[in-house]
Amino acid sequence: MELLFATQNQNKLIEIQNILGNAFKLLSLNDVFINTEIPENQDTIKGNALEKARSIFEKTNKNCFADDTGLEVFALNGEPGVNSARYAGLDKNSDNNISLLLSKLKGKNNRNARFNTIIALILDNNEYLFEGLINGIIIDIKKGKHGFGYDPVFIPNGYNITFAEMPLEEKNKISHRAIAFNKLKNFLNNYNK
Repeated sequence: MELLFATQNQNKLIEIQNILGNAFKLLSLNDVFINTEIPENQDTIKGNALEKARSIFEKTNKNCFADDTGLEVFALNGEPGVNSARYAGLDKNSDNNISLLLSKLKGKNNRNARFNTIIALILDNNEYLFEGLINGIIIDIKKGKHGFGYDPVFIPNGYNITFAEMPLEEKNKISHRAIAFNKLKNFLNNYNK
């Protein structure tokens, strides 16, 4: 099955192709020559995922999906949340986002956080939603070279290493994105059976 993934992020495309496996051929926005910014104007993660999927579907009329992820830090009332990618500015700079997050957490004892991923799938003109959550803590310094975004400062519950210290195969077994995409994969595997 061929699906258009509403992303231009090659790291994300590789990660998701790895999760979904070879039964699905993922196309990126680059493959369909869409290089414009996809709208993300909603005030919730779910709203952004739906907005992105609908926008791409309107442009291509292809079965597609989009995801949106937010890091929700409890001591910061859920920040950065829906603004995770643009927390420190519109340039989506991960280092700046992490620096801002750590500066806002200075002096706070509660380091609990969670990643929340929502996937919006448009398949045969129907919309479906899939959610993945993982709880953990935010540490004070970046550790690890894998992953992207806030991975170097997030340690999932039950582990003593950050997402950025984990090999991709290990992260893909437990991450918020893996949970949501495995729900998507199970749905797709059973679709039309």
